[in-house]
This record gives sequence, C-alpha cells and structure tokens, in this order.
Amino acid sequence: MNKKQFNATKAFRFKRFARKSYSVFNSIHKAVTIGVLSGCALMSAHATSVEPVEQIFIETASDSIPSTELDEVVVTASKVAMPLNLAAKQVTVISSKEIERAPVRSIEDLLNYVAGVDILQRGPHGVQADITLRGGSFDQTAILLNGINLTNPHTGHYSFDIPINLSDIKRIEIVQGPSSLVYGASAFSGGVNIITKKDSEANIYAKLEGGMYGLFSAEARGSYAGKTSTHSLSAGYKRSDGYISNSDYNIYNLLWQSRFNINGASIDFQTGLNDKAYGANTFYTAAFPNQFDDTQGLFFSVKGETNGKLKITPHIYWSRHYDEFQLIREGSPDIPSWYTDHNYHRSDVFGMNLHMQYASQLGITSFGSEFRNEGILSNVLGNTMEETIGKYTKSDNRTNISYFAEHNFIIDRATLSLGGLLNYNTAVTDRFDFYPAINGSFRATDKLSLYGSWNKATRMPTFTDLYYTTATHTGNSNLEAELSEAFEVGAKFNHPVVTGSIAAFYMEGKNMIDWVKPSPEALWESTNHTQINKRGMEVNLSFDLKEWFGHNQPLSAFNTGYMILDQERVDDDLISNYTLNHLRHKFTASLHHDLIKDLSLSWNFRWQERNGSYVLYADLKPGERVDYTPFSILDVKANYKLRNIDLFINANNIFNSKHVDLGNVPQPGLWLSGGATIKL
Repeated sequence: MNKKQFNATKAFRFKRFARKSYSVFNSIHKAVTIGVLSGCALMSAHATSVEPVEQIFIETASDSIPSTELDEVVVTASKVAMPLNLAAKQVTVISSKEIERAPVRSIEDLLNYVAGVDILQRGPHGVQADITLRGGSFDQTAILLNGINLTNPHTGHYSFDIPINLSDIKRIEIVQGPSSLVYGASAFSGGVNIITKKDSEANIYAKLEGGMYGLFSAEARGSYAGKTSTHSLSAGYKRSDGYISNSDYNIYNLLWQSRFNINGASIDFQTGLNDKAYGANTFYTAAFPNQFDDTQGLFFSVKGETNGKLKITPHIYWSRHYDEFQLIREGSPDIPSWYTDHNYHRSDVFGMNLHMQYASQLGITSFGSEFRNEGILSNVLGNTMEETIGKYTKSDNRTNISYFAEHNFIIDRATLSLGGLLNYNTAVTDRFDFYPAINGSFRATDKLSLYGSWNKATRMPTFTDLYYTTATHTGNSNLEAELSEAFEVGAKFNHPVVTGSIAAFYMEGKNMIDWVKPSPEALWESTNHTQINKRGMEVNLSFDLKEWFGHNQPLSAFNTGYMILDQERVDDDLISNYTLNHLRHKFTASLHHDLIKDLSLSWNFRWQERNGSYVLYADLKPGERVDYTPFSILDVKANYKLRNIDLFINANNIFNSKHVDLGNVPQPGLWLSGGATIKL
C-alpha cells in the first residue's frame, strides 16, 4: 500500500469511526434511559445513606485489626472489596502515578513492567498482545473494565480491544492464579481489572505525542461534576507507519462514563468504542507475512450499587466485536487465485449479574448469580446456518449460568474466606460443576501478614479453538473445558519505607487446550491432551526513597520484581504454539528520580527467559526448530513540569535489543518519541 492509498484509507476510517460513534451512542440512548430509570427505582427501594463496603469491612474488622494495618488501597481479589494487605492472594496494583511515569503508550506496554505478567506482543502500542499469567495461555486470562468481564469468546487475541486511554485509568489490579469465584469461569489463571477514574470535580486533560516511524497520538479527556452526578468523555487516536513492512496501524478510542448519586446509592453507566486497523506481519502464520486486521469493539454497561449492611449490586452489560481478517492484505501484489475472500466475524456477549452482601460482627457474606450469553457469526467459525446473514454463513451460541457464595470470617488477627462457584454451560450437557475456594490470612505483626489459598477453576474453549480450520490449522469441535486446581502460600510486608510480597504456588491443569503439532511440516491442531503441572515463586519489593533518605534528595522510588516458573508437561514431545512456551524467568526493576528541579527521569528494565521453541521460517517456508533466547530491555522517560504542562521524551529499547515474544514476529528496536500533556 503506497502513501496515497494509506492516507485515503485513514480518511475513510476516520469518517466511518465518526459515523459509527454517533450511531452507537444514539442506538443505546433508549437502553441507557431504561437502565437508569430501572436503577433509580432499585436504588430508591433499597438505599440507605451509609458507608460503602470497604468502610463496612474496616468497621467490622476494627475490633481486631489495628488501624495501621488497613491499607488505603482497596482491591477486588475476592467477592468482597478489602484492603490490599489483607487480600489472601497475590495482587499487583499499578497506580495512576506509576502509569504517568512509565514510557508507554498502551496498557499492554505497561503490563510488561510487572514480573508476574507475560506479554507476547505481536504489535506494540496496543495493536495486539497476548496477556498471560503464571504460564497460562492468553485465553485463560479474564480482562475486566470496572468489574465488567469483557473477555472475548472469539479469541483472547482481541480481549484488549477496549476503548481505554492511559489517562482514563485510576489503577490496574492483577490477580494471579485461578479466580473463577472472583471474576467468573474465564479467569482460569487470573484476571486483569482496569479501574477508571471517577472525577469528583470538573477538569480537562489533553496530550500530544510524535516520534519515529511516523508515530502520532492525541488524547483528550474532559469531566463535568454536578450536584448529584459526574460525567466524563475521553477520545484518543494513535497511528504509525510501522517499524517493519506491514506493521502500520490506526487506533481510535472513545469512552463515556457517568455516575449518578441517588439517596446515598449510585448508578454507574459506561459505554465506548474501539476501532483498529493494522498490518499484521506474520501474526498468525509466517507463511503469509502480508496479513491485515480490521476490528471494532463496542460495549455498554449499567451498574447499580446500594450501601448499608445489606448491599445490592446489579449489573447489565453488552459487548460486540467485529473482525475482518485478511490473510493477504488488499492491494498486495500477486494474490493467488485460490484466495477469494477474507474472514469475517462478529461476536456478542450479553450478561446480567446480581451481587448481594451482608455485613455483621461475624464478617461479610456475599452471594449472587450471573447470566452470560456468548455468540458468534462468521464465515469460518461455527456451524452452518440455514439462512445466511450478509457475509455470515456460520454461527454458534452458548450460555453460562453461575451461582456463587462466599463468607469472610474475621477472627482476632485472622481472616478466613470460604466460598464456591456453581457453574453450568449449555455447551456441556446436563451438568453443574462446583469450583470451591478457600483463602485465609493471618496478621503476624502490625506490618507482616501471612496468607494461603486453594482454588479450583475452569475455562470453556474459545470459538477459534473449536472451529478454526485453514491450510495451516485444524480446529476441534469436540474440545472439553479446561480444569485446574491451585495452591498458594505467601507473605506481605507493609512499612512506610518498604513494601513487599513473596508467593509460592503450585497448579495442576487438566484438559489443557493448546495448538500443537508433532513436526514443523504438520498442521497446527487444537487439542485437549496437554496436562500441565506448574510450580513457581514471585517476589516483589518497593522502596519509598523519599521516606527513607529524606525529601531533600533526588531519589523518589525503586521497585523490583522476580518470577521463576517451572512447567512440567505430561504428554509427548510436541511443538507448542502457546502453552508450553511460557516465561521461565522474568526480572523487572524501575527507578524514578529527579535530575534537576522540575525535571525527572524514570528508568524501567526487564530481563526475561522464555521456555520452549518455535519453527523458524525461511523464504516463507518452515525450517529448523529453534529455542527462544533470553533478552533484556531498558526504557527511559524524561519529564519536565511547567505549571499545568508536562513536557516528556520517551526512549524505548535504548540499546536496540533484537528480540521476539512470539516466534517469527520481530519486535521494535530503539523507538524515540516526545510530546506534551496539559491538565486544567
């Protein structure tokens, strides 16, 4: 595609984005009105003007927990929100301050700095990346926005096609290990919950950035605060010509959020649109380097929340994802005669859940249920339709129904959580399955707490796992659900100068789904045969250097983390495309300090070693099988504050390290950019 064609395509996509944005917001206007009115009725019936659940938890526990132990960060690592240092799981929290300091342009880039997270980048800056936790696959990680599960049933490759700009984020919570009770059945190896800002006053934010490879990005965000409601609207655009051939991209984001406070309760509304088009050089097979993807993701949700000893939280949400995948990009020369059309997919998720909890001197009891329907229309995935819908000739649909209950006992210096999820999926005939969870913590001292957990989880195969069959892949419509059982013990230390955690974990996985093949020449096949036993350890330390050495010196903060993972497979020696290519070691370190007055530097380093191998392609044909090699990356950001304006320069991969996260897809070398932000 030449520059003239590229600019014409960009203009066309911007017009389409504008039309679709208007259409989306106009079409959901009635749904919003109905949701808000229904929520108002519910809130009025149940609301009492008392404290939110985290305050109830603290007051319930106040007789046995010193106030110094009640961490100000409240996380959702269980069905009950609780202080971070009391959570009986490994939970990593990325704050808005850390996000502002990081030299990144997307959530995926940001997660690279977390030791316990494996990011397999195909395209940088939010183009596409697979997010995996503790050696799991990208399909085993639940992705949530303010507690709404937006995990894509088509394929986990698209789970991050959500309309979020970095300036929208208050914090990110990463829950490691099976979390079906907390986040639903899809949280097989953990979940990532993105919490957005809820502005209490009006403000305006804008950002411009430009750099190498034709990089340009712009963000704008505005908030309005009334007497009983707050509203925010954000928009973002980023593009690049690409760092290698066929790696160009255009990405648009649009997000609207509102909160209504009614009689001490609240109603939260959010809706948004994400639009991407990008060159997908060798993304899914190195045999065809000129792949291209054109996707749109949109969603809407309404959440009500009462307060008091009996708290009721209903949710309604819907998301839709369009995907046009071009195995051979339009405009490529010498397109073979056998390639007659692209792949077209539309996936839909509709869900409702009701969460209730009751606080007493015995602790907090939570219970509820969730209904979630997942469907796909496609010309490649699913069962043949009797009547076609446009280009869609195949479809599939399934419904997941779950019931959950959990009780948190608070006894002296101990907290014990007992719970379980009763789950039924229409794709599994006449069967309810139970997935228990036991989590406990003991506050050994005012600053040290010990914890342990035992959880079981499940995951249904994606529609891609079931049906994707091409010249290079063979799907399997008889796949069974994955099953896991995990144990974890750990300790957390919370001090004004240093905070830290250490966790040791063990997991047994059965019916594990992976794309494998016995030899480089064979087809990739989706199978259930892989059984995996994994064990590992993760350590994290954070130092407040201002608190340690005083506020009159330049050092601000230092963070470091390390994870080691050993994964044993119980099967033949097959080539794995995903599951068996896990991170063996990962080390991260970051340092933030002042250089001179108002000028600060942030350094972010990571070193990682991946287990496994991939088939190296030469002249578009499979060749030798090679092992992944370790690599290290150093990124730096310089930021100069000038009243309400920040001027910054990002330097990513400053030593120009050659590396791959996924076989045959080279990652960018040195990439420089700079820009400015303004806050009013």
